[in-house]
Amino acid sequence: MSLKIDSILIHGGVDGDATTGAVNVPVYQTSTYRQDGLGKNRGWEYSRTGNPTRDALEKLIAELEGGKYGFAFASGLAAINTVLSLFKTGDKIVVSDNIYGGTFRILDKVFTNFGIEYKIVDTSDLEAVEATIDSDVKAVYVESPTNPLLVVTDLAEVASIAHKAGVLLIVDNTFLTPYLQRPLELGADIVIHSGTKYLGGHSDTVSGLAVVNDKEIADRLYYLQNAIGGVLAPWDSFLMIRGIKTLAVRMDRHVKNAQRIAEWLADSDYVDRVYYPGLKRDPGYEVQKKQADGAGAMISFVLKDRYDYRAFFEKLRLITLAESLGGVESLVSHPASMTHAAIPPEIRRQTGIVDELIRLSVGIEDADDLIQDLEQAILASEKGVI
Repeated sequence: MSLKIDSILIHGGVDGDATTGAVNVPVYQTSTYRQDGLGKNRGWEYSRTGNPTRDALEKLIAELEGGKYGFAFASGLAAINTVLSLFKTGDKIVVSDNIYGGTFRILDKVFTNFGIEYKIVDTSDLEAVEATIDSDVKAVYVESPTNPLLVVTDLAEVASIAHKAGVLLIVDNTFLTPYLQRPLELGADIVIHSGTKYLGGHSDTVSGLAVVNDKEIADRLYYLQNAIGGVLAPWDSFLMIRGIKTLAVRMDRHVKNAQRIAEWLADSDYVDRVYYPGLKRDPGYEVQKKQADGAGAMISFVLKDRYDYRAFFEKLRLITLAESLGGVESLVSHPASMTHAAIPPEIRRQTGIVDELIRLSVGIEDADDLIQDLEQAILASEKGVI
């Protein structure tokens, strides 16, 4: 029976427990497994190598992304670390010019120590991507939309460019999830998620996920997952499966709220610029509409100069100032000093991550309440007003 994604979210992967009939996959809270003899086991040996609860999550994310092989890790950065470990000294990776600060940090401060280099490019500029790929480049690493400026990359076109040059396309799909965008179907080779965000959805667990179709890449990733050891624990795997079950209803509300708030901001006299690919005036609108089923629920904006962005954060009452995104509650952050502080100031300025930039993760509260909170905080932050 062929199921649509709303049903796969609930019944995909491993649906319940065949042994007891439990409708939920049990939490196999064990570190090791009884073996029936030397070289004889029941499919499980040691929980770093494999765990039934984690296995159920890995099967689920693979099915949701339209892939064959899924992998679950202790954090999004553990997933990124394992994927980047596919490469060796002398390899280069082309990366989107505004990406999550943690991704930049691990490339710039960790993998360069091993002789793996990176090149920064605006991946929405297809000619620039093609011109940047040389014989040393082994992969193109894309966020679409990017964090935090929501720049949209034509994934099918970049996949074509990458494969023509014989390199891999890696896509971080955290912002949209497979409910809205499925990069493997657009030609990506590896899809990565910070499962901490929308997939978990409740700000109560940290995780990372990766999905591939190619068996050779999958075998290498499995080896690295086991060898490096940053695997997701059974309880957190259970929480991820539980969170994913409500992804469709949550994302529908997230996107509806974000669209309304983005339009309100864009039509207001409070901001110099709004970054949101669901706005028709946004440069990525048409590509986003072509390759995804929605624009997501992340918005970035810059207040006009007459408002003090520092005071704005202090005046919010409902929306929480915090790291992370994708939970049911709305969160606001200051990229320059929080999520992207690891990126040198000169690079931040070049890419548009200015000190005045505000990033908003729109939750599922009432949209009127969120708008009211934003407006009162903006008005209260006007310079010269006591």
